[in-house]
Amino acid sequence: MPSIADLDVFPLCLGGNVFGWTADREQSFAVLDAYAAAGGNFIDTADSYSAWIPGNAGGESETIIGAWMAARGNRDEMIVATKVAKWDKFPGLSAANLRAAAEGSLERLQTDRIDLYYTHEDDPSVPIEETLGELDKLVSEGKVRRLGASNFTTARLAESLAISERDGLASYAAVQPQYSLVERDEYEGELQDLIVERGLACAPYFALAMGFLTGKYRPGGDDVDSPRAGGASRYLQSGRGERVLAALDEAAGAHGVPVASVALAWLLAQPGVVAPIASARTPEQLADLLPVATLQLTDSELQRLTEAGA
Repeated sequence: MPSIADLDVFPLCLGGNVFGWTADREQSFAVLDAYAAAGGNFIDTADSYSAWIPGNAGGESETIIGAWMAARGNRDEMIVATKVAKWDKFPGLSAANLRAAAEGSLERLQTDRIDLYYTHEDDPSVPIEETLGELDKLVSEGKVRRLGASNFTTARLAESLAISERDGLASYAAVQPQYSLVERDEYEGELQDLIVERGLACAPYFALAMGFLTGKYRPGGDDVDSPRAGGASRYLQSGRGERVLAALDEAAGAHGVPVASVALAWLLAQPGVVAPIASARTPEQLADLLPVATLQLTDSELQRLTEAGA
């Protein structure tokens, strides 16, 4: 298994953003059961999931995941990542907010530790030293095992790493940027170079570009019943989207696997990437993702995909 620091993780991180949103408790349990049965152990969520849904308050995803782990008695087998900073109830990265937010996440997850705790976005209003100082305390207390940063610029990540080293504080071990075959600017270049140089782990989100890279959005195709359909279909507005789909189709046909698993396998082959994040509303959707765990694309397939998405 690949690893984040000393945490061994399945090469597909199961996104928990759909739990409590497009998947209710029963559906979420079915997906989580199927993921665990396939050997999966790496689950990604956030305290803010899914506060944007009318009738939701936030924390729904963590609550479902916590209930599932309690029902299955498998907490020690799972690596759980959650995030702080973007929920209106616990906004930002001040020391007081980090403390309160972490305690809330621990309660909803029904656990005594968070395996990987991401700062969900940067907070320039708070000194980095304050944020890292409180995160270090949470690590020292055993409430958090490893730290991650999401949606950070290269400069702010580099500064955070330098301060951790200077002050002897717990340091970011993982980074979560947006990255996929059709969204490459944020990761490729300076951020990727820093991650590789410092031996950090990248777990990219929107790894399937809001569903576009599953292959279900096609020119002239039927409308897809998904809240992300509008965002995904925009990738068809340029010739690049069709080129990517053609390259994915060819590789998927050669290996006898779903298109989505090819898109994820391309990500896994990129420097620094440890486990792309992808979500599923049903076990059937999950089945299209799982082949990534063993799929090995050839150098020529990787090159063709890279060129198609450029």
